[in-house]
Amino acid sequence: MQLEHDHSPIAIADRLGDGPSVNYLRDWVYGGIDGAVTTFAIVAGVIGAELSASIVLILGLANLLADGFSMAAANYSGTKTEVDDYKRLHAMEERHIDLEPEGEREEIRQIFQAKGYDGDDLETMVNLITSRRQTWIDTMLAEEFGLATTLRSPMRAALTTFAAFVIVGAVPLLPYFVGLNSALLSLAMTAVTFFAIGSMKSRWSTQSWFWSGMETLAIGIIAAGIAWAIGMLLRGLIA
Repeated sequence: MQLEHDHSPIAIADRLGDGPSVNYLRDWVYGGIDGAVTTFAIVAGVIGAELSASIVLILGLANLLADGFSMAAANYSGTKTEVDDYKRLHAMEERHIDLEPEGEREEIRQIFQAKGYDGDDLETMVNLITSRRQTWIDTMLAEEFGLATTLRSPMRAALTTFAAFVIVGAVPLLPYFVGLNSALLSLAMTAVTFFAIGSMKSRWSTQSWFWSGMETLAIGIIAAGIAWAIGMLLRGLIA
């Protein structure tokens, strides 16, 4: 069995010295899948309503920019809210440690008692954690509120979502850009893109690249099927 990284003292020091990394993979996957689904929904709806290829491009490009910006703005606001909430709870824990240190020590004691520590080991653990203020606060934030110590950048999260939405969302429109007005080709390219996104995200999961790709493809196909069904319904209403 192959290890994922070196465990020599120097390698460990280098890896830990950089601190924990912040992952924006979910923003990319979320933005990419939504971009492909919503853009293909435009294609399916327009083709289902038997409108011209120029309408596909106009509505598709409008969707890429407007909906992409909307998603990025929503992700920015949501991520910023998480950061603000972390800062609020951090300030609260600092205030509690200043005003009621023994009560906060008792919270640490009960937290680690619930983990199975007792006697001298428990008191040693409490003394060690509360001897360093930042460690004390980080422990309370993680154990009491379930918060990570690394904060995601709202701007980077938003830009990642927007970039993924535009890049991946443009795939269903590519055949129409080059004059190949084929909904079937658009669907095939979108399906390949879904599979590729799933395969790439397997690097950060325990799934194989194939099954991760198939899972994402299935999600995309279901969403595309809903869009196609709506397009067909709208064609019936227009007719």
